[in-house]
Amino acid sequence: MPDTLIAQVARWAREVPRAPAYTFADFLGDGSRRTYTWGQADLKARALAVRLREFAGPGERAAVLAPSGLDYVVAVLGAMYARLVAVPLFAPGLPGHAERLVRAFSDADPAVVLTTTAALPGVTDFLATGPGSTAAMLTAPEPAARMPAASVPVITVDTVSDLLADEWEPEAIRPGDLAYLQYTSGSTRAPAGVEITHGNLTANAAQLWEAFRARPSTSVAVLWLPLFHDMGLVATIAMPMMGGNQAVFMDPVAFVMSPVRWLRLLSEYDDVFTGAPNFAYEFTAARVRPEDKSGLDLSGVRVMLNGAEPVRPAAIEVFNAAFAGCGLRPEAHTPAYGLAEATVFVSAIGRDEPPLVRDFSRDALRQGIAVPCVDGEPSRLVSCGRPYGQDIKIVGSAGELPGGRVGEIWVRGPNVARAYWRDPERSAEVFGGEWLRTGDLGVLHDGHLYVTGRIKDLVIVDGRNHYPQDIEVTVQEAHEAVRRDRVAAFAVPGEETERLVVVAERSARCGVAADAVEVGRAVRAAVRAKHDLSVHDFVLTEAGAVPRTSSGKIARRACLRAYLEGALV
Repeated sequence: MPDTLIAQVARWAREVPRAPAYTFADFLGDGSRRTYTWGQADLKARALAVRLREFAGPGERAAVLAPSGLDYVVAVLGAMYARLVAVPLFAPGLPGHAERLVRAFSDADPAVVLTTTAALPGVTDFLATGPGSTAAMLTAPEPAARMPAASVPVITVDTVSDLLADEWEPEAIRPGDLAYLQYTSGSTRAPAGVEITHGNLTANAAQLWEAFRARPSTSVAVLWLPLFHDMGLVATIAMPMMGGNQAVFMDPVAFVMSPVRWLRLLSEYDDVFTGAPNFAYEFTAARVRPEDKSGLDLSGVRVMLNGAEPVRPAAIEVFNAAFAGCGLRPEAHTPAYGLAEATVFVSAIGRDEPPLVRDFSRDALRQGIAVPCVDGEPSRLVSCGRPYGQDIKIVGSAGELPGGRVGEIWVRGPNVARAYWRDPERSAEVFGGEWLRTGDLGVLHDGHLYVTGRIKDLVIVDGRNHYPQDIEVTVQEAHEAVRRDRVAAFAVPGEETERLVVVAERSARCGVAADAVEVGRAVRAAVRAKHDLSVHDFVLTEAGAVPRTSSGKIARRACLRAYLEGALV
């Protein structure tokens, strides 16, 4: 394993300069594909490093406000070459993420901005925006964020001359140097900048490499994940550096518009790995028509990582059934667990092992015990496998718990970040000591990790724990008018105990014909029957009302705030 992953770019530029490194499929533009070889990637990173040093020094932040594409890759590489701290964000205008961009940018306090010529007008407007026009986005309960300043210099990556590369003199990059700030998706609180060192990134890329058993210069990554998201950045930009492999990627919007594009790209390669959040698998199975499957050959897919949100058995089953006729091997589907505070990757089912689904007693899980379901309604949990190059333990109020007991997942390894940016109090709470406290609940059963939920998302009614994702699955199956994976269950204060509230988006399949009272009646009956819970309030909203994080997870805390503010109709 190299001392720092970024040094691998220069290595491959020397050893295989003409080998393809990064290929962008521009489905939203002219449909073309552009490729940078390792030689070109190194050249452009060196040129950008020279330009960056005109505005900032080592340790200062360089915010990337650009769309997915080769320029985004160069922006990250160039910042690392220059020993700046990259801040992977996104171009202004991304629907539903305006507040997140304001907060992350202000928190990072960058010395320079990296963008593209096409995105420059939007970036210029964003930097010129005054606090008054965005005050509504920065309301309680979170403290007001400091607005970006128009004085921050902006570099358009695509206009930097390659001739500058000859002026760059390589500088030593140490494993302990800060590589980038990874802003969390904020499923339970405001986004926070996780400090990822070069050592963290190098270790996690090596751990993923071990899990995937990728072949140097042969295996290909095909992805559509956002490059500002931890999973997208590591899988698309970082991991290919390990073995001089090629990454082929597209804009996430191109995937959403036509998910078959993802499958067609996968079909072009004999040794390919990929990954996506759980919702993408159900979405793809539902959106790809039978006639679209003609010509698909997924037999070359070695690893299809499923992570970034709770993995549901139904998503695996429906996806595998939909594309078994296209050569997809069931064992290619690889459930995994990770989080930004551990760079991204923690554990996964072993390569070529089929997904493992266990039916646990729901009543016992509420009491913190995982035992097979004998009778009653089960909780079906998907194994997230075993850790690679790191340690996991399950901890309760009295210390480490034995196998079969539910508690908080703690992680230890060289990939674990050191702190949250400029937040010593929260850093001490999460990173203080030898272990990372993830805030996730889970259980070790027969050596496998099963994630049961988030501590802050637990619904506690009359002293009993209920996992919101279980309730949400029940709700989406209660009536066809409920849109799948667009349901949020959370608790609100009551006089004597918390009360359950469910917010669900209306499915386009039913239009406005479905009666909200009828749907609510079906939802209440299903939740009562399967969870022995009363629904205090059920809100059926239009599409897009239930907030989600950048990784696709339901943002239950944000939904709770919107509900209490009366913003959901």
